[in-house]
Amino acid sequence: MRKNSVKNTRINGEVQRVLAEIIRGEIKDPRIAPMTSVVAVEVAPDLKTCKAWISVLGDEKAQADTLAGLKSAEGYIRNQLARTINLRNTPQITFIMDQSIAYGVNMSKLIDEVNKDMRASEENASDEEENLS
Repeated sequence: MRKNSVKNTRINGEVQRVLAEIIRGEIKDPRIAPMTSVVAVEVAPDLKTCKAWISVLGDEKAQADTLAGLKSAEGYIRNQLARTINLRNTPQITFIMDQSIAYGVNMSKLIDEVNKDMRASEENASDEEENLS
């Protein structure tokens, strides 16, 4: 199976959906933050390995705790995944912390600050022109 085939894309989507359900509803580990989401999943074409990008709303300690909790519950998660999805092989899951949402929020704040500064400098320039005339 090729990496970007239709079948692989469907498997990625299904694994992502099931992982999100397992993390939200079935894991009782207090280290895992309640606002944890599965951003993306990439299952290898041979179905042996899987990379799951996880996003956590919270500080860095909450992110580290959630990652540790998910790594300790990896066997349970894999077992539940095998029961839910009928695949030839159940992939070994590697959890990766995804910083793209936090990065996007930070960039949005920076853009808003620049726009605010631009408006302020334009208002000052127009006030100076009125004073000169």
